[in-house]
Amino acid sequence: MKKIAFVNQRYGLEVNGGSEYYTRVIAEHLKDDYDVEVLTTKAVDYITWKDEYKEDEEIINGVKVHRFSVAKMRDINQFGLLNQKLLSKRNHTDGEEQSWFEAQGPFSPQLVEYIREHCDDYDAFVFVTYLYYLTVMALPVVADKAILIPTAHDEPYIYFNRYKMIFTIPKAIIYLTDEEKVFVHQQFHNENIMHEVMGVGIDVPESVDLLEFKRRHQLKNYIVYVGRIDEAKGCAWLFQYFKEYKKRQPENRLQLILMGKPVLKIPQDKDIISLGFVSEEDKFSGIAGAKALILPSEFESLSISVLEAMALQTPVIVNGCCEVLKGHCKKSNGGLYYTNYFEFEGCLNYIEMHTAEYALLCKNAKKYIDEYFRWEIIIDKLKKIIDFVIDSN
Repeated sequence: MKKIAFVNQRYGLEVNGGSEYYTRVIAEHLKDDYDVEVLTTKAVDYITWKDEYKEDEEIINGVKVHRFSVAKMRDINQFGLLNQKLLSKRNHTDGEEQSWFEAQGPFSPQLVEYIREHCDDYDAFVFVTYLYYLTVMALPVVADKAILIPTAHDEPYIYFNRYKMIFTIPKAIIYLTDEEKVFVHQQFHNENIMHEVMGVGIDVPESVDLLEFKRRHQLKNYIVYVGRIDEAKGCAWLFQYFKEYKKRQPENRLQLILMGKPVLKIPQDKDIISLGFVSEEDKFSGIAGAKALILPSEFESLSISVLEAMALQTPVIVNGCCEVLKGHCKKSNGGLYYTNYFEFEGCLNYIEMHTAEYALLCKNAKKYIDEYFRWEIIIDKLKKIIDFVIDSN
């Protein structure tokens, strides 16, 4: 059985992150066809990269996980200053960018050295996310065996000089959406590299107890945000917009429910309720019971939470400045998007006031998932890419 390694900055049931969850479900779906291992760090928190896992190896849902220490935790203040310095100018030296990669982390030379020493033990390496130290430092070591799943979008960092190499040396690239592929090809002109567009299979429970969820949390009419509660995810704007909406429509009893780890201060407001990190059962029940799932992030390469909501026949409201999220809405007719406050208000009013059209949004959302995000389609595409890389070596 051919042996493949997934490389990601964090990995585990406790990890709250999109690319990390994506890596885990993909690895688990491939374990019967390949000898799958994961190479990752001992970190749980992406802010500090502090070692929290104790074991060097463990088995998670049938997948062997190798964990390596982070040699240097991230200094938030120092990283902020360096980040500001590099973003304030267009041209950087390679040394400046190297300092940024190390400060961004997770700084684990031990993991990079393991890949260097054991490259012949694996038939292919799958690097998930382009941004972090591990991909920048380890992918060039095994470029001929490397598959890059960049999860890329238009953000300032992707214009760093070093990424020109990272996006042009892998044996193959997997894009999560057509919008990501178009952007990367325009930026790096790497159309000659073997590539495929595939998202992820979406698994949701066949039945959820949304009524019990609402009763337990004393909820009636609400929209829900699922994921890391972070300024980088647009949550500060979400709070501002939602508070303005309630101020302008005080009779409206709509609430905003948050499910996920907060790294941003949540306003003290009776209509903004944070449930923290919830179980999978509560997550799906909460999404299914919501009027809509909202994602205010401007930078997304796929968004599993959006797709899970659509699979549960819950329409989505997303930031229209994100081409990927807007693409989900336009291709499915199962969601709405906004680019300013008044469009945000219009989206909420629309789902509240147009009963027949709302029902159609629900139906279209589910149809979109059934057509494009079934596991058999995703895994067939992924195996085609993996076998291409293995056979070419």
